[in-house]
Amino acid sequence: MPNTNIQTGQDWGSVNVGRSGAANRVKVPKSAAGVSRMKAMGIVQTERKYGAGGNASAHTASVNARKIEESDELKHNKVDKSLSKAIQQARMAKKMTQKDLATKINEKPQVIGEYENGKAIPNGQIIVKIERALGCKLPRPGKKPAAKKTAGGTAAKGGTVRGGPPKRR
Repeated sequence: MPNTNIQTGQDWGSVNVGRSGAANRVKVPKSAAGVSRMKAMGIVQTERKYGAGGNASAHTASVNARKIEESDELKHNKVDKSLSKAIQQARMAKKMTQKDLATKINEKPQVIGEYENGKAIPNGQIIVKIERALGCKLPRPGKKPAAKKTAGGTAAKGGTVRGGPPKRR
């Protein structure tokens, strides 16, 4: 039978981890004066990294981005103060909390809070749900007035009837 070295147990020899090169290691300076002293001796080199150490570029908006943010075209319509006050008063008259009203209309309580604070973007379906739950009519946000068209000579003496043809005599 050949003579082979088969290890059948633990290796109980001592192992030194992390302290073998402690004698020839350079200590890291703790102050700016220590860094400048070691730079003068040629032991340490430093590099200036531009844009390192933060995400500042993500937080600084460019000029074009600011123009877009400040323009009126991209702003959402918010809930009118009269609607938010009406919701709050009707809810308080029914002695309901925001959470009670929200569970009744199957919405999150934050939605009711946004409507009452005037921060929500008005949604007709949610307003209808709130009206049904509170049992009252709420003021609706008015649409922007369209430019009125004059109907040259087509309208009769009484004018046109709303939603229909001109009046006949």
